[in-house]
Amino acid sequence: MSGLFITLEGGEGAGKSTQARLLADHLRGLGLDVDLTREPGGTPGAEALRDFLLFGGHDLSPRAEVMAHFAARADHVDRRIAPALAAGKVVICDRFADSTEAYQGHGLGNGDPALLDLIARLRALVPAMPDLTLVLQAPPAIAAARMAARANSRADRGHTDRGRTDRYEALDTAFHARVAAGFDTIARRDATRCRRIDASAAMDAVQDAIRAVVAPYLERVGHA
Repeated sequence: MSGLFITLEGGEGAGKSTQARLLADHLRGLGLDVDLTREPGGTPGAEALRDFLLFGGHDLSPRAEVMAHFAARADHVDRRIAPALAAGKVVICDRFADSTEAYQGHGLGNGDPALLDLIARLRALVPAMPDLTLVLQAPPAIAAARMAARANSRADRGHTDRGRTDRYEALDTAFHARVAAGFDTIARRDATRCRRIDASAAMDAVQDAIRAVVAPYLERVGHA
């Protein structure tokens, strides 16, 4: 694959979606062909699974939920991410497989070794690995305030998820603490791929830090 694959990860309220959009706009301004996408979702089939997983009121077993996320990911990679990378594009994805490990493996699964092993084995089957993962980290109080503001914004202006709070946002602080610890584990384990970003700063400052990290990778897509 000749393109560049960048993912943004982190817990609720870290500002991933905003920063992904700002980064995409910046790179387009440099003349690069950018595909901005998200998970779960990114294709019609994966978006349907997103609606089920986040808002469907389901009661899947932990293994079934993990496999549903990877089903959405397989369609997303096959139909959108892999073709975009083959065409030399920069793909920016708001969440990817690290989120499944952090949310399903650590947050919901409490670090169950069997569940984490399943996630690792399924991940090995995905024919796309990010070149760079930006792990946005914000203190719990800041993240909670942003989540509240995001809920109000959805209600006031409309949103692709129709103003609904998803099932993960609604979970307790202990769950979100386990998710944050999961992302920390991933960032330490995969330190070559992952770069931590202090997401507690103002939006523009966070974006400046992201651009500084991304800049050295742009040679891969013909931008010195």
